[in-house]
Amino acid sequence: MMSIDTVRMAGREVLPLVEGGKGVSVSTGISAGHWAAAGGVGTVSAVNADSYDADGNRIPQIYSGRTRRERHEELIRYAIEGGITQVRIAREIAGSKGMINANLLWEMGGAEQVIEGILEGAPGMIDGLTCGAGMPYRLSEIAARHKVHYYPIVSSARAFNALWKRSYSKTSELLGGVVYEDPWRAGGHNGLSNTENPLKPEDPYPRVAALRKSMNQFGLETVPIIMAGGVWWLEEWAHWLNNPEIGPIVFQFGTRPLLTQESPIPDAWKRRLRRLHEGDVYLNRFSPTGFYSSAVNNSFMQNLRGRSERQVAYSSEPVGEHDTAHGIGARKREVWMTATDREHVLAWEAAGYTEAMRTPDSTLVFVTPEESRVIVADQVACMGCLSECRFSNWSQRGPNYTNGAKSDPRSFCIQKSLQDIAHADDSMGIEAADQLVDHNLMFGGTNAWRFGSDPFYADGFTPTVGQLVEQIMTGR
Repeated sequence: MMSIDTVRMAGREVLPLVEGGKGVSVSTGISAGHWAAAGGVGTVSAVNADSYDADGNRIPQIYSGRTRRERHEELIRYAIEGGITQVRIAREIAGSKGMINANLLWEMGGAEQVIEGILEGAPGMIDGLTCGAGMPYRLSEIAARHKVHYYPIVSSARAFNALWKRSYSKTSELLGGVVYEDPWRAGGHNGLSNTENPLKPEDPYPRVAALRKSMNQFGLETVPIIMAGGVWWLEEWAHWLNNPEIGPIVFQFGTRPLLTQESPIPDAWKRRLRRLHEGDVYLNRFSPTGFYSSAVNNSFMQNLRGRSERQVAYSSEPVGEHDTAHGIGARKREVWMTATDREHVLAWEAAGYTEAMRTPDSTLVFVTPEESRVIVADQVACMGCLSECRFSNWSQRGPNYTNGAKSDPRSFCIQKSLQDIAHADDSMGIEAADQLVDHNLMFGGTNAWRFGSDPFYADGFTPTVGQLVEQIMTGR
């Protein structure tokens, strides 16, 4: 058994274990509360959390607004009510001494309004704010107004330097820690830059050492770095402990808490986790945010990949190699493409992919008529869950509330998919629930395949959060 010490973070002694925040009804008050009660830092997701009626039944998030703007306001109200609900649950379980953070995505729709509403509605119950998916310059201002600590999520020293110089240096006393989220290994949305190769993961050690060096230059030697992405057994990270080049270090676990008794994800999701193999998690760029994201390569991902592969460039008139006409749509309106691309198109149409949908990049993707109807319906039903969405062309900035581009059919409605997978239920039948999980976005870190090989989970064992924390603290 390894000797793993507590760490001082935000003025308190805690186990060096943080529960990673997972949005849309996955990091709930129950899971966060039990993680904090076990001595670590629990994290409640502020991304469209569930709320309940007086009888304890989940309130479905149904949108009745006629416009996207009206539905966006409904979404913000749901998010605030759900966030307050989950924070209160977490605090009740963790007690006054447990550390509870709230996680938000800077690029989610109404991010600042949502977190302000949750902080005001659950005063004194949140210890810190964790935030990524963008450059959250104003995170420290929000934290200062509510006298809580803040934990920016970055993927490089360069990103933290920019945040520090522009904003965080003014409120350094409330900086509880800096989360280094490995852009190749972490689940969910990742911060890969345009200069980094998504197919060539880099060793996190020199990147975190560079982050520590930068932090030390700003007088932040005692502020912990929270390593997120790719952490499974702590014995694999023993050389990071008590290492002056790394400094105070904490480890974030996002994937492992999914398979616990307190985890709210459906049983069908948990069953799928046990069946994963190495390489089954897929780093892709289909997200409507425009960010890379890490998800299980299930039929949902395979369909998105196939949709993009059935894609050709076109022009509205013959230009250069685009010298071959092809009729699309009900009126068979002519567009022009290369002769080779038209051969592909004819083959796709013969296979049933007869609907051509325009993208913002002057290309056409070919889908089935049924899929085309679903894509259009989802785009029309947009409720503005992101600050900007390439799938529906929504933008939360007025006066037009559009990003100025065409809707992109190569992406998908992320809110719909995450709500569907989070609320799959075996009461609909095990096969139907398994299908629902397979046909929706299933975020996961690259280590998710280890559920099937780790002897801790042998014979179908599902630990409580307390048992998981105890096991992690052994080092393995």
